[in-house]
Amino acid sequence: MTTERPLDRRGARTAVVWETLRPMLAGAPLDVLDIGGGTGGFAVGVASLGHRVSVVDPSPDALAALDRRAREVGVSVEARQGDLATLDAAPGSADLVLCHGVLEVVDDPGAALATLRAVLRPGGRLSLLVAQRNAAVIARAMAGHFAEAAALLDDPSPTGRTGRRFTAAEATSLLTAAGFAVDAVHGVRVFADLVPGSLLDLEPGSTAALIELEQAVARRPDFLPLATQLHLVAHR
Repeated sequence: MTTERPLDRRGARTAVVWETLRPMLAGAPLDVLDIGGGTGGFAVGVASLGHRVSVVDPSPDALAALDRRAREVGVSVEARQGDLATLDAAPGSADLVLCHGVLEVVDDPGAALATLRAVLRPGGRLSLLVAQRNAAVIARAMAGHFAEAAALLDDPSPTGRTGRRFTAAEATSLLTAAGFAVDAVHGVRVFADLVPGSLLDLEPGSTAALIELEQAVARRPDFLPLATQLHLVAHR
């Protein structure tokens, strides 16, 4: 099995992240820790490339689904119930940490990043995926919720079940304060959430073209504020 993404909406939403991770995963087997990895959307693909992967997630149902997914493709992924607050990984035990969609809901993002840095070996890398506030402002305004959009403009506090949202500057500052060196910041889902699903279903080749477009704009600073998510790569 490879990590080639399926040509569907989910594939379009994860294409930029996979494109960034693939070169990191091209060498010798790594020790990879996936915090909040849930059902294994990334973990199983990484394990399929020959890496040693551990997933820590608070949901027993998600971990059960991860186990089924891993067995279906014939790979081994260590699954542990827990979260960042109870993380028992040994210091310096990971070459790569995936932290996707987790920083939004922790009590202290700075402390969480410091914990992850301690888990990494010197030179180890962090793949951080966070929700972006600017895109949430745009989504609320387009839905006609203008007061909510205005209130969200400069408010970094948690909001509902989705938790915090970050700007690129805020996420970069948090990483730097935790002792990371930031290597890259990419925009994820610039257009993927805006394109009607019916168009992708009915127009041949539209999903592949959307993926190419997402990859083309991911590194363009002028499109960064429009991205639903930010993908930051940093190293210890």
